[in-house]
Amino acid sequence: MEVNPPKQEHLLALKVMRLTKPTLFTNIPVTCEEKDLPGDLFNQLMRDDPSTVNGAEILMLGEMLTLPQNFGNIFLGETFSSYISVHNDSNQVVKDILVKADLQTSSQRLNLSASNAAVAELKPDCCIDDVIHHEVKEIGTHILVCAVSYTTQGGEKMYFRKFFKFQVLKPLDVKTKFYNAESDLSSVTDEVFLEAQIQNITTSPMFMEKVSLEPSIMYNVTELNSVSQAGECVSTFGSRGYLQPMDTRQYLYCLKPKKEFAEKAGIIKGVTVIGKLDIVWKTNLGERGRLQTSQLQRMAPGYGDVRLSLEAIPDTVNLEEPFHITCKITNCSERTMDLVLEMCNTNSIHWCGISGRQLGKLHPSSSLCLALTLLSSVQGLQSISGLRLTDTFLKRTYEYDDIAQVCVVSSAVEVEA
Repeated sequence: MEVNPPKQEHLLALKVMRLTKPTLFTNIPVTCEEKDLPGDLFNQLMRDDPSTVNGAEILMLGEMLTLPQNFGNIFLGETFSSYISVHNDSNQVVKDILVKADLQTSSQRLNLSASNAAVAELKPDCCIDDVIHHEVKEIGTHILVCAVSYTTQGGEKMYFRKFFKFQVLKPLDVKTKFYNAESDLSSVTDEVFLEAQIQNITTSPMFMEKVSLEPSIMYNVTELNSVSQAGECVSTFGSRGYLQPMDTRQYLYCLKPKKEFAEKAGIIKGVTVIGKLDIVWKTNLGERGRLQTSQLQRMAPGYGDVRLSLEAIPDTVNLEEPFHITCKITNCSERTMDLVLEMCNTNSIHWCGISGRQLGKLHPSSSLCLALTLLSSVQGLQSISGLRLTDTFLKRTYEYDDIAQVCVVSSAVEVEA
């Protein structure tokens, strides 16, 4: 009958502890009056405490802090710190001690040891200490693998490992939305507005130290999260930068394509990289966390082969009086077009001018401006429609309806008494 040999006890003991700051808690101080049995004993003890302030002895900092009783939560973007100690529990000298600490995630294995050199010897009741730090960049299960190898006095090589598993949680929920605008009428490319919704999904408040957008090389960015008051920039969120649990904030940024990219590409098409958000916060007693999103991508609006935009239009016009608008026509295709302009009247809006006139050739990424005249025969908010562009090369017609809206009012007539 085969008997398994007894498990050999190791000469070294390994202890691993997470380093984290204490937390605050409410403590009711014990005081008494001089006529009570203890006399001034409790009050004197509070005055002698080195963490007290003169005149505010009951607010002892040492009595307001509690040491962690468990491993606690670790959130993505925070720094994981751990204390590793190897102690010689035997009565003999141990040689060639090597301590390694690796962090295993779902995608990689990282070496966190401060030094990979072996310690020559370790005497009885002595220890080897090491502190490791790692900025957590992945969500999910993490395993800290601590391995110790050494040589006994008899020359026997020994080795053992310990595993410590912990979960990394998500601290913030970040959602983004893109809005396209045509605010710059002189440019063939439009501004893009990015709205970032950031929600605190932890159980403790956060101090939002910084939320910024790092744009890609194609864009310049302007933050729209402050207002000017008395010559100073004031945050739209007020003087307090705290984000309570489950609260959400909306941050707004305006991105504009750089001139060199606008001139080279004419109109930015397809999927473009906007940039990435950089978020920095602090929790509890100043622990810092930082997150960077992946590169945000935006699908540029499709204008087809020909883009028609308005450069100038009045808000209000008089009934049955001509008014003027300015249109810009841009060739978004990669071929030259020969365009013909046709104007079709509607029940309320009537075009003034010659329909079917030649606009000439328009090269790729080129634009031309047209001054057009209209009048309205109906009051109220009227939609401008009925423009047609025909490319004579391909015999293809592009229709443009609901281009814009104008408010038509009756003209005031002065009557002399």
